[in-house]
Amino acid sequence: MVAQISERLDVAAHGDNIGLLYATDYLARHLGEILTELRQSTGIADWVGTVGIGIGAKLAGEAAVGHFDQPALVAMVGRLPPDSFRVFEPVHGAFGAFRREYGDWLARAHPLLGIVHGDPRNPLAPSIVTDLAEVTGSFLVGGMTSSRAGIFPQVAQRVVEGGFSGVLFAAGVGAATGLTQSCAPIGPPHRVTGAARNLLTEVDGRPALAVLKEELAPHSEASLERIGWDCYVGLEDHIGTGTSLMAHGILGADPDRGWLALDRTVQIGANLSFMRLSREAAEADLRAMLARVVPQGQRTAKGAVYFSCTRRGPQLFGSAEEEFGIIGGSLGAVPVIGFFGSAEICYNRIRSFTGVLAVFF
Repeated sequence: MVAQISERLDVAAHGDNIGLLYATDYLARHLGEILTELRQSTGIADWVGTVGIGIGAKLAGEAAVGHFDQPALVAMVGRLPPDSFRVFEPVHGAFGAFRREYGDWLARAHPLLGIVHGDPRNPLAPSIVTDLAEVTGSFLVGGMTSSRAGIFPQVAQRVVEGGFSGVLFAAGVGAATGLTQSCAPIGPPHRVTGAARNLLTEVDGRPALAVLKEELAPHSEASLERIGWDCYVGLEDHIGTGTSLMAHGILGADPDRGWLALDRTVQIGANLSFMRLSREAAEADLRAMLARVVPQGQRTAKGAVYFSCTRRGPQLFGSAEEEFGIIGGSLGAVPVIGFFGSAEICYNRIRSFTGVLAVFF
């Protein structure tokens, strides 16, 4: 498997010096061996990547591929000026060592983009992503490792785990990013009138659960037991300089008091919409995002990386390769690889039920 990838990469003729590697969790325990073989066969020292429950790719002239529940890996290599990128090892919480190691380069390179992989077991994950974006001044894209193997390895020159690692790109590296969602509102906008930390108690002066059940009534297949599975709460969130309605998970419901427990804190006065997973909405939003990131006729991109949620892929689109096929249709001959993670990283937040794309020019 590694020999086939090394042969197809053909790095010797191009002088490539950085690689991205994604493998399914079936290979999690062998990631170190895979990395060693790739470094020996390609001569590339700097690699970043991780494992996911699924991976995908779309290469020029070939059909899109996606793999879940089987051993598989994808890789992409490129050539950049040596001082235009830095691979960084895991940040577990504090940033003292990070500042000492990379401070001079950050001041010199002013990185605008970073590809980041995170360990979902780290309890400080949300704050680490926010702080990493602030410390580096970068727009972050990436995903959280997803694995059923009991380990959550990442690649950052070597195999690591436990924190957030990846690669930062200096200001001169051209790139564009996009975020796409999986959910569509099922009713009108509302206002939060009662909340405590992550508990949503009242919406428009009524119990939150009552409002949600009222909007779900036309969907006969919906039930209280499935609220946490395919029903979500959309809250306004800042992405760069813009604001979008982002879906957040419902962790539980109290049928007696009519409260909902969310996967994030919620503030009184916030705008809110109840949402549901929808393939039609997800595909339409993916195509709209691609039209913004890669306008028609602009085919100068060199490569792309896509990070999708495990709740998308086969569960939402019907197959592991569908999203990569849609992206490939917009990018033309530009190669794209990626993985399906337990959550996604965009800007300075950890996202859910989304797809995040980075295109390099």
